[in-house]
Amino acid sequence: MQISKNYYISTLFRYLKPLWHKSLLLLILLLIGIALRLLNPQLLAAFIDQAIGGAKFSQLLQLALLFFGIALATGLISLLETYLAADIGLRATNRLRADMTLHCLHLDMSFHNNQTPGALIERIDGDVSQLNDFFSRFAIDFVGNSIFAIGVFIALFYIDWRIGLTAIAFIIILLFISHKFNNLVIPYFQAERASSAALFGFLAERLSGTEDVRSSGATAYVMHRFYERSRDLFPKLVKSQTFGLGVFSAWSVFFTLGKTVILGMSIVLFLNNAFPIGTVYLIYRYIELLEQPIQQFGRQVQDLQEAEAALIRVRELLTTQSRLLDIGQTTLLHQALSVSFENVDFRYPTPEKDAIANDEQNPIAYGGRFAIATQPDLVLRDVSFSLLPDTILGLLGRTGSGKTTITRLLLRLYDPTQGTICLGGVNLLDIPLATLREHVGMVTQEIQLFHASVRDNLTLFESSIPDARIKEVIQEVGLWDWYESLSSGLDTLLAPGGSGLSAGQAQLLAFVRVFLKNPGLVILDEASSRLDPVTEQLLEKAIDRLLVGRTAIIIAHRLATVKRADQIMILEDGRCLECGEREELAANSESRFAQLLQIGLEEALS
Repeated sequence: MQISKNYYISTLFRYLKPLWHKSLLLLILLLIGIALRLLNPQLLAAFIDQAIGGAKFSQLLQLALLFFGIALATGLISLLETYLAADIGLRATNRLRADMTLHCLHLDMSFHNNQTPGALIERIDGDVSQLNDFFSRFAIDFVGNSIFAIGVFIALFYIDWRIGLTAIAFIIILLFISHKFNNLVIPYFQAERASSAALFGFLAERLSGTEDVRSSGATAYVMHRFYERSRDLFPKLVKSQTFGLGVFSAWSVFFTLGKTVILGMSIVLFLNNAFPIGTVYLIYRYIELLEQPIQQFGRQVQDLQEAEAALIRVRELLTTQSRLLDIGQTTLLHQALSVSFENVDFRYPTPEKDAIANDEQNPIAYGGRFAIATQPDLVLRDVSFSLLPDTILGLLGRTGSGKTTITRLLLRLYDPTQGTICLGGVNLLDIPLATLREHVGMVTQEIQLFHASVRDNLTLFESSIPDARIKEVIQEVGLWDWYESLSSGLDTLLAPGGSGLSAGQAQLLAFVRVFLKNPGLVILDEASSRLDPVTEQLLEKAIDRLLVGRTAIIIAHRLATVKRADQIMILEDGRCLECGEREELAANSESRFAQLLQIGLEEALS
């Protein structure tokens, strides 16, 4: 897939527009630098002619000092150009990274299940890094080098039209060669970027599971797959670099040939008394100065090839659309919300083959590679139930029965394959996603804690929540002793992944999040498992407080957790096996719930 020139221009304009003042300053400095570079050879040529002609020492000294001053000013301007270009490039690419990150966060789970974290990081960071020079130097250098080259051509034409015409002819040949090579080389850079993303995706996934890899004796397997990925990347990297440097080498060879021809013509014209020896030097110096922009043109061709390969992949990601349409406009009241499922069927979307996470020999890395050929089975089948506001539903079932899928559908991480889900009497499709997730809070076994302050972890970076409210909730859930042990209070930085916190402390922190969010529906997914008795008592008290005035769905295998439920629903193979009032089902000896109570929930549902 090729990138049109309009897309290059629109991308440059979109991300450089907020930096127009710095870009304008960079352009002005560039033009001043060009003028000084064109002036200095004129001074040196005049110095040579006057020295040969017997000029006074004072005149020569003035030319020498002027030459030195201009050279110094040119160097300072070049330093400022470099700083401004780096600043512009980093700011523009950081904005692009932010846009790509936000876009990924808005994509549905079927996309993320089909990618590895490392592959996405390589796209968001690696591909964007390839565009840094494109944003910082390419446009400015291209314009600057073009103006400088035009200035040199005008000067050469002014000296002698034959020399100027010869120089232009060679430049046209070089540009023609570059254009031809450009279309040939881009696919090699694109293949190299894709292979690099696959390698880093593999590394990120395996390194994050180092403990499991080592404990299961899978080190040899991981290294074997690493060598396979590396062997795939190596020839593609060699080809892309070889062809890219080949283009640059072709430029150098043709330029050297052109410089030789022009210098030879200058010598012939000098011998025929067409101009003095200083002018011969001036022609030679201008041709030498022309070499730098020509070489930069060559490097820019290679940079453009790499940028185009990266830009293709960036555009592919940015044009990926979420399967979830966020077009709802109905708001919800801040109160306990009713829940209803009407004839809901659901199957997880079939993974699509993707270049950035395609590990055909490892279904873990490719997120379901072997499901591609067949349609996946229904995970939920004709599920219907309703839950009144301020009611607690106990959701029971074996692993894989569809309990977690129901919670994902309520959060609209997926849409049902068939049927309707309503919250507060409103179809989920009619509620904006941001509004929906403000009114639904969830606590799971696996709590995601960030390498950020305690305040940011509890408020999820919502700065409008006052510290007094945060401390009040911390005390309410029984974490005050832990809070008082923190060195910097709410400003204390938590370790990555919440290391140093027990599972109970992490889940209690998740309860603080839900309290601060104040949702109308609370989902507790196995929230009281794996805890010591003391922490479990704290958590039970926190649950009792949290459920007051709220609708709740509790997923549990434990009898103690189910006892607080008003209604019970039992799932089996994605179907609603039984649903009703807890006390009525417990009193009915023929009900499945009563049988589970007799057998023991933990044993029957394990």
